[in-house]
Amino acid sequence: MTRPFRPHGIDPVRFEVLRNRFAALCEEMGVVLQRSAFSANIKERRDFSCAVFDAQGEMLAQAAHIPVHLGAMPLSARAALAGTPLHPGDIVILNDPYEGGSHLPDITVLQGVFHRGRLQFVLANRAHHADVGGMSPGSMPVATEIYQEGLRIPPIRLVGGGQPHPALLSLLLANMRNPGEREGDLRAQLAALSHGERRIEELLRDVSRGEQASFSAAMRGYSAHVVGRVLRALPTGVYEAVDALEDDGVSGRPVPIRARLTIGRGRAVVDLRDSADAVAGPLNAAVAVTLSCVYYVFRCLAPADFPANAGAMERIVVRTRPGSVLHALPPSAVCAGNVETSQRLVDVLFAALAKALPGRIPAASQGTMNNVVIGGKGFTYYETIGGGAGGGPEGAGLSGVHTHMTNTRNTPVEAIEAAFPLRVEAYRLRRGSGGKGRHAGGEGIERAVRALAPMEASLQTERRRTGPPGSAGGGPGRPGRNTLVRGKRTTRLPSKGAVTLRVGDVLRVETPGGGGYGR
Repeated sequence: MTRPFRPHGIDPVRFEVLRNRFAALCEEMGVVLQRSAFSANIKERRDFSCAVFDAQGEMLAQAAHIPVHLGAMPLSARAALAGTPLHPGDIVILNDPYEGGSHLPDITVLQGVFHRGRLQFVLANRAHHADVGGMSPGSMPVATEIYQEGLRIPPIRLVGGGQPHPALLSLLLANMRNPGEREGDLRAQLAALSHGERRIEELLRDVSRGEQASFSAAMRGYSAHVVGRVLRALPTGVYEAVDALEDDGVSGRPVPIRARLTIGRGRAVVDLRDSADAVAGPLNAAVAVTLSCVYYVFRCLAPADFPANAGAMERIVVRTRPGSVLHALPPSAVCAGNVETSQRLVDVLFAALAKALPGRIPAASQGTMNNVVIGGKGFTYYETIGGGAGGGPEGAGLSGVHTHMTNTRNTPVEAIEAAFPLRVEAYRLRRGSGGKGRHAGGEGIERAVRALAPMEASLQTERRRTGPPGSAGGGPGRPGRNTLVRGKRTTRLPSKGAVTLRVGDVLRVETPGGGGYGR
């Protein structure tokens, strides 16, 4: 029988109070960011995440935002602290995937909170900007090197000692489309940091330095304890699985993802070194994204009220191979590694865990984020479209939802038509797309938009050739499909690529259903 966790050096009731205050602080930062933002991508879809770290860059708390952001941000915090030591009034900005970022549109800002001259905490938020430059609107092209994807920002001070650096801001905005919207979103991120700083300062008035140290250690210890308990409940053994991305958008060849999980003595080793080499297209994943996927999968096995922080990974070792598709090195293109490769890696990890936990792991969900970027004169619109969740041992999969590494909302039809020269022709569930089984997979979505002006569209999608596999005898979900309707002619579009839209053209995206569970 596992002993219950008892925090050392701090009263358990006090521990719970502080734990919830830190979680609420992160949620509040998210509310400020969302309500202050200019772009539909942030204020409507809520494509952002907020977290708080200790002075060493170890995560203490996070809001329930985007999984692929939150697992990667600790590497950004460490990179910022190592490359640009924080002083009072400093704010650091970065998006470099090789410095803890995910892909270039995700811009992270960080600020230290000081008490009596000492760095106590680091606040951070990450938001997906609708454009950061590059070869196509939206910065999500079928690129072959990162330089084509947009402006790459290493850790650098946007604000120093409380004084903004307007020349740096001008440099950033000069390389981005729709600079007014970009500046508005950046200022919303800074407003969220400012709110978090005020909340931390209020908290520090109630917490002594000794209690603060005890709380930080207890938070990490609690998460490590919970994950250890989860791992000890798994059967000791080695569990393997393999799946593949359909293509990288350039070569047309499948890209295998292989995982080998070794479970024993309350620990796990996740070996991903046999996955494919880095590919020519943009499906290479930064190592921060890979760590996010592993963290997310094991987080799903923990209780719902599990406090996510640095302690959660203490008992999990992740082995990657630099230069592989799961550990990108410069100058590999990475924009779709964050959104598509992450989804496939999660599918593979769950398939391996299903061998350790038969009867507990659901079938595969849609396995893609269905990325659509449309840009034209004066606007850029980015959307990830939901699909079907996999059926599971306890019931059918949900329909028309975002799954696994994404947790955004959809952009409402009214917001699209008010902000962009687009008309939504269809937005409905894709009936019959869920895999059959004792518990059926969820249905995908059909979304069609008509261009009311000339524009360019980019697609980064997966599961267009084969549908998400079922589990325990269940059938696969129906694959997705991308089409262009021009007049009376309908053309099938590839899963990844760009297309020019004329006035009156309709771009239709049909997303995969989830796999079915059981015969």
